[in-house]
This record gives sequence, C-alpha cells and structure tokens, in this order.
Amino acid sequence: MAFAVTACKGGDGQGPSAGTVKGADGALAGGASEGSAGAGGEKGTDKSTEQTTLVYGSGDYTRINPAMDEHGEINILLFNGLTAHDGENQVVPGLAKDWTFDEEACTYTFHLEEGVTWHDGEPFTAEDVRFTIQAIMDPENGSENAPNFEDVERIDVLDDHTIVFKLSAPNVAFLDYMTMPILPEHLLDGEDMQTSAFFHEPVGTGPYKLESWDEGQAIILTKNEAYFKDPAKIDRIIFKIVADDNAKALQMQSGELDLAILTPKDAEGFTDREGYTVYEMQTSDYRGILFNFQNRYWTENKDIIPAVCYGLDRQAILDAVVLGHGTVAYGPLQRNKYDNGDVEHYDYDPERAEQILVDAGCVKESDGFYHRDGEKIGFVLSVGAGDQVRLDMAQAAAQQLKAVGIDCTVEIPAQVDWGGQMAYLIGWGSPFDADDHTYKVFGTDKGANYSGYSNAKVDQYLLEARQSDVEEVRTQAYARFQEELAKDPAFAFICYVDADYVAVSGLQGIREDTVMGHHGVGIFWNVTEWTIQR
Repeated sequence: MAFAVTACKGGDGQGPSAGTVKGADGALAGGASEGSAGAGGEKGTDKSTEQTTLVYGSGDYTRINPAMDEHGEINILLFNGLTAHDGENQVVPGLAKDWTFDEEACTYTFHLEEGVTWHDGEPFTAEDVRFTIQAIMDPENGSENAPNFEDVERIDVLDDHTIVFKLSAPNVAFLDYMTMPILPEHLLDGEDMQTSAFFHEPVGTGPYKLESWDEGQAIILTKNEAYFKDPAKIDRIIFKIVADDNAKALQMQSGELDLAILTPKDAEGFTDREGYTVYEMQTSDYRGILFNFQNRYWTENKDIIPAVCYGLDRQAILDAVVLGHGTVAYGPLQRNKYDNGDVEHYDYDPERAEQILVDAGCVKESDGFYHRDGEKIGFVLSVGAGDQVRLDMAQAAAQQLKAVGIDCTVEIPAQVDWGGQMAYLIGWGSPFDADDHTYKVFGTDKGANYSGYSNAKVDQYLLEARQSDVEEVRTQAYARFQEELAKDPAFAFICYVDADYVAVSGLQGIREDTVMGHHGVGIFWNVTEWTIQR
C-alpha cells in the first residue's frame, strides 16, 4: 500500500533516514565495504578469494514477516514460495518442482523439491507449507494476505514432499498466491505470528541468509552456499537503511550505494553520468487519494467525492512531480490485460467539480471555500514520512482542490491511523493476475481494504472474475467491476509512476523490461544471476 518496505499494514510505514551506517561489527557498510574495491581503488587482495558486495539503498524495516505483511523487497532474497514469478511475471516453479490441478475436485497437488534445507540446516518439508498457509488463514493472526487463501478448504500433507490444497471454489490466481514465502514450522510453531523474535532474525530457504541486522541502519545478507537452485554470484548484499528519498540520491552520488530507486528528478542527474546506469522501468504502481469511509466525514459527504475527482489535474501532477515518468490514472487495472478504458476517467474539469458542489447544496463563501450546513467542505490528506514523491503529489492535489473551493490540507502523521484519518495518499498495483490488489483492496471487509469501502456489486464482480478461468467471463466481470468502481469511487486515482532505479555501471544482470509491482518492487527476481565489478 503506501511506502516501500516497512512491515506495517500494507507495507505503508517508514522510519527515519539514515546517515553513516555501521554494521554489527562496527565496520562501515557502504560502497567500500569488506572485500570490495570501493571508491578508493582496488584492495590488494587475491581476486580469486575477494568477496563481492552490493549495497542497496533500502527503506526501513520494523520486522521481516512475509506471512503477515504483504510488502518487503528483502523477502525474495531470504525466502522461497512454492511458485515464483519470472521476468515476464509469469508463474514458474519455486520450492515446488511441479504441480497438477484436478478441476472436478478443485484441488492442487504440489510435488516439492527434495534435499532443500533451511538456513539453519534443518530439512524443508510439506509440513512447513501447511503451517505457513494455515497461519495466514487464521483470523487471530490478522494477516492482510488472508483473502488470497480464503478459498482453501483443506490442506493435506501426503508425505514430506507432497501437499494437496482443496479449494471450496475456484481461484484463478491461486498459483500466483503460492509465491508466498514459506516459513519454518520448527522455529515458529507456538510463536505469536505478529510479535515473535523470529521476524528480527529470520531463517528461510532463499539464496541469501541473514548475517546481521543493525536496526534502523543496515541488514547484511550473505550468500546461501547450500541453496537448492543455482547459488548467487554476489557474495554479500547490504540493505542500507536510507528511508529519505533525498538522502538516497546523495548517497548514490557519494558512492555509498550501488543501487537505489530514486525519484525521477533525482534519477535525471545520473542519466549521462559516467559510472552509472539508469533503468526507467514500467510499473503497475498507481497513486491516488484514499477516502476513509470509516471516518464519519465521508459517510456524510460522500456525494462530493466526484467533485474531488474532477478537481484534480492529473497530467499537471504527473509532469511536475515525476517529470512525466508514468501515465495518468483512472482505475486499478490500467497495466493489466483486463483494463477497461471506457469507464469514466474523471478528466480535469474544475467547472464541473464546482457544479457538483453547488448541486449538492454547497455555497461558496467569502473565504473562497464551499460550505454546507454551516461546515466548510474540506479534508486532511495524510502522507507517510520520507516519501517525497507522495508528499509532492499530495501538496499539488491540495492546491488544485483549494482552487475549486475544497479546503484540502496535507499532514505527515507520526504513525498512520487507518481507522481514524480522513484520507491518505495511497499506492497499490500488481503486475500479476488481476485478482491481486483488487479483491482484497476493494472487497468488503477484506484484509487490505483500508478505506472501509463496501459496494455489493464490486464484491460480486470481483468474485465472478476470481472463480472463472474462462477469458470472456473474466473480461466481462472485470469490465463491470471497473465501471462500478468509477461510479462509486473508493479512491481518486492520480497516476501510475514508473520506477527509476540507478545502479553503478559495474552491476550487471538487471532485466529492465520486467514490469515492476507496487512500490517498484520486483527488481530482485533474478538476483542470483547478478554480478558486480568495481
């Protein structure tokens, strides 16, 4: 949902920015880290034994808990799912080497890789898979991923390497959702899935394992030599915590970072700069204003939401804030094959916005704002700390809304109050199956529906699309879903933003044609193939 990788609801929390970063041993965690050449030239070590290190500018983490929290770029380095996504975002084998689907019985049977071990040396088995999915499904654990598995009726472990999922109804996106990182039962059985110390010292099956974590500073990973697939080529990866966008650009420039996602404005400074490569990567990641229907204001003033939508000059925001790196938004599936471009786009129309307010019984008073029943029309738009792009978007949107008589102000709360806030500069977006980031975001009472939005027709169409593998049926259902969402907006969509990654030129292996997901996440899908030279 909102900012990058913090393990809050929706991954939408950010911590403080970081300055000089020291690892657990007190050594500088930067471009000149152990075994690498760094800015001062090559070390006089034997190249055949020299360790290679990649320093990545990361947002902050409060925990690493892929079962409970959706987001976290680091997850794919530490863990594996039964399935994975390739560079075209298609489902491929992960911990499962193959699988079958019995359509009549609505069951998936997965055959797991043998000889896989956890980072602590214990064997991975089908029991770990059952434990993880059941933990996500357990309502007591409060996982925002639970809607992805609500169709699972029964899980049967046939042996250590065979597991069967019986679904109560079809879920076309089920194989996509089985990319969910699997957790070790032997370390988490009986633990609190929200507060366990495991989530600060995670153990997975992935290509990298945790070496140390200096919270708020750096997370250091080392190559898993026992990885069941081809081992990674880079020996160490340091997630250096730099939660502030502006600080990332400065540290990229100073040589403290090897890779970071920067704002378009900051990335432009590296476009023709020797020693750097800029990857302008398309994403399915959109931004918009979430209306919090749990706040009484929107139950009383829902009829003015179309005025908010018409009052936004999306192209102006896109051009000014992200230099046109993206496209204006009108719905959640624009970069999906099921996009319905015929819905109401709410193109910028300030006169229409004001007419809607007048028709709703609002009167513009001497302060320049509309009032109704003695109350000024307006709301507070919250933005997460450290995300300069969202802050700039929110401020631009607020200025435009003030111009049509809606008193919109921007705040950066210390902590996001999902139930109490009036509105939030939200982000969502999935390059995978269209069920992802729609069913659980807009469905009534679903795990990632932080707006409290509820529309019976939206629920119906999303369910129809989820339960059919007939292309025509899904196309029609998603078209109707988008039509209904446009009639009864949950968000005022603003734009899709591309991901501008900047890397040192010695870093090779990034696939720039892969469509990134929410927050631009996804670049590490083939990290084991990457190499770095200095």
